[in-house]
Amino acid sequence: MSENLKVDYVEWPARDFDAVQAFYEQVFGWTFTDYGPDYRAFSDGSIDGGFYRAEQQSSTTSGAALVVIYALDLEQAREAVVAAGGTLVKDIFSFPGGRRFQFTDPNGNELAV
Repeated sequence: MSENLKVDYVEWPARDFDAVQAFYEQVFGWTFTDYGPDYRAFSDGSIDGGFYRAEQQSSTTSGAALVVIYALDLEQAREAVVAAGGTLVKDIFSFPGGRRFQFTDPNGNELAV
């Protein structure tokens, strides 16, 4: 399948790069590259992205897109998110096509698993 016209990069705001890096390393195993005081890039092994310095958060309540991370063990992923300091926005629920939960990271950015 062609890589043409596929999502290639995702960015979120962050006030504290060290806090978001520690969270995503601990929970999801992401790797990071520091590009100075205003940007920190990450890779999850299949997609790359970054965090830019900002006071805002990415949240569905303000109209942001919801990025969903796939996990083989949803309950284990939920436990890891909570243990690392993530906040549950919606606990595990069923929807057409599967189950998921939504959380915020240390910056308040909302994602789902």
